[in-house]
Amino acid sequence: MRKIAIFTGTRAEYGLLYWIIKGIAESEQVELQLYVGGMHLSPEFGKTVQQIENDGFPIAERLEFLLSSDTAVGITKSMGLALISAADAFERTKPDLLVVLGDRFESMAICQAAMVAQIPIAHIHGGETTEGLIDEAVRHSITKMSHLHFTATEEYRQRVIQLGEQPDKVYNVGAPGIDSIKRLNLLSLNALSDSIDFDIVSSPYMVVTYHPVTLSKDGAVTALKNLLSSLRDYPKHKFIITYPNADTHGRVLIELLDEFKKEFPDRVLLVQSLGQLRYLSALQYCDLVIGNSSSGLIEVPTFKVPTVNIGNRQKGRIAGDTVIHCKGDENSILSSIQLALSAEFKQQCDLTNNPYGSGEASDRILDVILNVELENLIYKKFYDIK
Repeated sequence: MRKIAIFTGTRAEYGLLYWIIKGIAESEQVELQLYVGGMHLSPEFGKTVQQIENDGFPIAERLEFLLSSDTAVGITKSMGLALISAADAFERTKPDLLVVLGDRFESMAICQAAMVAQIPIAHIHGGETTEGLIDEAVRHSITKMSHLHFTATEEYRQRVIQLGEQPDKVYNVGAPGIDSIKRLNLLSLNALSDSIDFDIVSSPYMVVTYHPVTLSKDGAVTALKNLLSSLRDYPKHKFIITYPNADTHGRVLIELLDEFKKEFPDRVLLVQSLGQLRYLSALQYCDLVIGNSSSGLIEVPTFKVPTVNIGNRQKGRIAGDTVIHCKGDENSILSSIQLALSAEFKQQCDLTNNPYGSGEASDRILDVILNVELENLIYKKFYDIK
């Protein structure tokens, strides 16, 4: 029986992989080997491995490698530990194929170990550009180590081919994150409010997610300060704020968010992780999403909800007409929020389609990885565009 390993290291990544994991777990053709590590195992980031356990998926390997440090040295050491942990895990479990998603530093380390162990790699969300992050280089590095590629748009597919990958191994499937929006029974507003123990029924609210910008000298801490200052100008709104990722400068951002929560205890819900169901439900009813997360560009447009995308973190990524890009200064943020809340822009959002697809990506990915011929897949030939 074919053994398929899937690695997940963050809450967001797991949500995007959920239906693929479920499909493999339920298949009689293959054996699921789920590798869980990084932020999932950290109490500081919500110990979201418990969500995976609650979903009933068996965990083959727990990879402990995330250091309690947000310095460049700490992140680099975590990468080294991830590489060592993955090498040991592959030796124990001997998978026939590894599935990874995105552009995280820990995923690159896992792929390095798989490459040396001669394990074919299937990569989801390649070909994208995020010019403000080290993720840009990480993502393309994973592409060059991978053998099957599942992109979210045709433009991204062409970019993967431009990197020398064989066209018949590059599939435009759409974004898996949209699948859950279509498949899950999202919570009603009242049920969501009860679930998070935070009244969002009687007040409008915004969803805020702001991650470090890893190619910025200060991680774009100043822009977060400007964002929080801008939110103070909206006293009638409440704010659901999710934790930043475990990246360089991440803990500085958490300290700022903690201070904002203490300043407005009745208006701010600050959470390590909402979980997929509650997060998507929160997106459905909010007035706008603001920050610099990829979710604002990829999943949020399906809800016809405005996104204010701040700074360079997502620079270069395809965005639909529901997204407003702005700089990190306070004036730019304030004017963008004002535009996003306007009746005219809301009307524009209602008429806009999501450029990342309509929600069939996971099934398309499963069809390939369950049936593709694996023999000789690790032998790659560079594809030269004529």
